[in-house]
Amino acid sequence: MPQASPLPALNLLFLARLRALFGGGRAPYNKVDAKEAERLVREQGAVLVDVREGFEWRRGHAPGARHIPLGKVKAHLAELPRDRPVVLMCALGARSAMAARTLAENGFADVHNLEGGFRAWRKAGLPEQAEE
Repeated sequence: MPQASPLPALNLLFLARLRALFGGGRAPYNKVDAKEAERLVREQGAVLVDVREGFEWRRGHAPGARHIPLGKVKAHLAELPRDRPVVLMCALGARSAMAARTLAENGFADVHNLEGGFRAWRKAGLPEQAEE
């Protein structure tokens, strides 16, 4: 009788490891559009955190948003509230998704990523301000 190959079992183990490393299934945060993000800020006192770089922030950002570049998010976790929603935004939504994952993995329960980022905020006609 031929011996069964161990490859299928090894493949499953490898895939399980990849899912553990890179996250599998549902994201540990909520995805929201610009109108919902603005509603969370207005009605629930959510903190809006913009994780773009300084030059992007100066060109335009949502009023009242906190500026914490993605590379500094971990260093500023203690400054963010855990008792209110936190909405993260960047230019298009990818960097803020990374920041949202970081918050969720560090015990923040009510985390939201603005899909489409600041571009979606502008497209929705929501207020903005610039510093340049």
